[in-house]
Amino acid sequence: MIGRAVRARVLLCLLVLCGFPPASLLTAFPAGPADQLKPKDRYALIFGTVWGPDDRPVYGVTVKVRRARDKHARWETFSNHRGEFAQRVPAGKVEYVVWADLKGFKSADGARFGPGEEVRVEIENDERADIGLHLTKAVQ
Repeated sequence: MIGRAVRARVLLCLLVLCGFPPASLLTAFPAGPADQLKPKDRYALIFGTVWGPDDRPVYGVTVKVRRARDKHARWETFSNHRGEFAQRVPAGKVEYVVWADLKGFKSADGARFGPGEEVRVEIENDERADIGLHLTKAVQ
């Protein structure tokens, strides 16, 4: 005999395949344009790549983000294996400063990098800004 749990799962799968999604899926993805989102749900995205002095992506670099008017970093993320990072920030007209923090960073091949320069990013609304952080060669 088939158990109750198995029958319930089979019935749920049949309903989904027939075009009747469960109510939890209908409420999880609201229908309508992004303008209907609440202000707290809106965000901008700062997306970038960390590049080494040899123009190759660098993995594991700490990337910090702050508002231009602030002194300290408010957000921190890390570059992935393709050197990419992404950070959500509140939507609105704000200028941000993004930089690579190499304190305690050791690359896999033992290369040493200088910090590079800070990048300024102007966000107008709920948008995506693409940037690149270019590291420099470390002074021996």
